[in-house]
Amino acid sequence: MIDSYLAQLNLTNIPSGTSTGSQWLSSKGTPIQSFSPINNQCIGTVFSTDSRQYNQAITTAQNAFVQWRNWPAPKRGEVVRHLADALRVHKDALGHLVCYEMGKSLQEGLGEVQEMIDICDFAVGLSRQLYGLSLHSERPEHRMYEQWHPLGIVGIISAFNFPVAVWCWNAAIAWVCGNVTVWKPSEKTPISAIAVQQIVAKVFTKLQVPEGVSTLLQGNADIGQQMSSDTRIPLISATGSTQMGKAVAIKVAERLGKTILELGGNNAIIVTQHADMPIALSACVFGAVGTAGQRCTTTRRVIVHQSIYEPFVQQLIQAYQQLRIGNPLNPHNHVGPLIDSNAVQQYLQTIETATEQGARWIVSGGICKGEGYENGCYVYPCIAAVTPEMPIVQQETFAPILYVMAYENLSEAIEWQNSVPQGLSSSIMTLHLREAEIFLSHNGSDCGIANVNIGTSGAEIGGAFGGEKETGGGRESGSDAWKAYMRRQTNTINWGKSLPLAQGIRFEWS
Repeated sequence: MIDSYLAQLNLTNIPSGTSTGSQWLSSKGTPIQSFSPINNQCIGTVFSTDSRQYNQAITTAQNAFVQWRNWPAPKRGEVVRHLADALRVHKDALGHLVCYEMGKSLQEGLGEVQEMIDICDFAVGLSRQLYGLSLHSERPEHRMYEQWHPLGIVGIISAFNFPVAVWCWNAAIAWVCGNVTVWKPSEKTPISAIAVQQIVAKVFTKLQVPEGVSTLLQGNADIGQQMSSDTRIPLISATGSTQMGKAVAIKVAERLGKTILELGGNNAIIVTQHADMPIALSACVFGAVGTAGQRCTTTRRVIVHQSIYEPFVQQLIQAYQQLRIGNPLNPHNHVGPLIDSNAVQQYLQTIETATEQGARWIVSGGICKGEGYENGCYVYPCIAAVTPEMPIVQQETFAPILYVMAYENLSEAIEWQNSVPQGLSSSIMTLHLREAEIFLSHNGSDCGIANVNIGTSGAEIGGAFGGEKETGGGRESGSDAWKAYMRRQTNTINWGKSLPLAQGIRFEWS
C-alpha cells in the first residue's frame, strides 16, 4: 500500500537528497538508508550532502535572498498560500508517508500535515502584518519608528518525531519575512523531507520563485555543526535533544549568530481533587502514549492529589489495558513503534534504572512479541509509581514511560513540577478557579506552555511554541514569534531646520 503513496509523491525514483529547489545536486557523500520502524523495511536510500554540494547550496541560497527580499511581503505570502493548497492535495499521501517512516499513528501523521497547512494559512495573513512601532521623539520636529528587515539565510535543523511540521513552522514564517531557508532534516526521516521538497519545488517553479529560496541538505550531526559554524547563516533554528541544542548554541554563539532552540521536555500534569476526572484521564493517556511517547510535549509525569491518587491510578491502569499496539497505518491502533532499535534499548535501560532507584511498576513494560511485532520496534507503554527525588524522574526518555506520584498541597505539586531541568509544557486539571490562577501566575508553572484542563501535548499554531530552562528559550509558530526571523531597526527622521541633540546636549563652536 505504501508504494502507491510514494508514487503519488513522485518518490518512485528517490533523488540524491540535496536540493536547491527544482535542482537536485549529485553527491559523493555517504549513503543514508531509511528504514520504517513498523516493519524494518528499507524505504529508500539518499546520499548525504558533501562539502562541494554544501557550498554550492549556500551560495545559491545567498543569491536567492538578494532577489526574494525584494518581493513584497504580501506577494511572498501568496506563494505560501499556493503551497498550502498543494499540501491539501497531497495531505493523504504525505500523512501516510510520515506515519510509515516515523512510526506515529496515521491520525497523527495526517495531523502533522494539517499543521503544515495551518501554519501556511497563518503566514499568509502575517505577510500583511509585519508591523513596527511609531515612537515619540524627545527632540522637536523629529519622528521615530521601528521597522523589521529579513535576516538572510535561516538554517533549520529538525528532529525525527515531527519530520515535516516543525520545518514548516519555521519555513513558512521565514519566507514571508523575506528570508530563504536551508533545511537539514533528521537522518532518520530523510524521505519525508524529500517528498516535501518535491511539493515545494513544483509550486515555486510555477510561481517563478528564485532557485535557492528553499534548500534541502541531508546528513548527520556533522552537517548541523557545519551550518552552526557558517557565518553566512545568521539564524539557526534547531529542534532536538538538549545535548544537541547545547552543541548548536556554542557554535552559533562563537560567531555571535542567532538561535531558536526547541529542545527537551519533561512535562507534567497536576491532577487536583477538583479535576474533571474523565477529562484528566484522557489528557494523561494521550499525552503519555501519543507518538509512542516521542513528542517533546509528551506527558512524562502525573502529579495526583493524595485524596484521589488510588482511584485515579486504577483508571489509568484500566485505560492502558485497552490500548491497542501495532501497525500505525491501521487506524484502530493507538500506539505505534519507537523510531529504531536504539530507542528500544534506551527505553529498556530507563526501566532498569528506574527499578534500581525504587520505582514500583503498576503497568509493566517490555518489548512486544508475537504476530505483527516480529520486525518492528514495538514496546509496551508502562507506568511507574515514583517519588520526585528519584534521579530518573529528572531525565527525559523518548518512550512511553509515565511516572506517577501523590502530593499533599498545590504548592508542593507545583514545586515538583518545576523541579526538573526542562521547562516546555505543563498542565493542571482542576475546576477550581483559584487553583487554575495560581498555576498560571508567577508563582506557578515555570514552563513556556501552561494549560488548564487540557494536556501537555497538542499545541495550536496560533500561539508561540517553546519552553524555558534546558528547553532552550526559543519560540516558533504563532503570536509574534515571527520577530525572531527578522532584524529590528530603529529609525529617526529630522524634518526640521536645526540639529538638536538628545538628552539636551549642546555642541557649538561659534
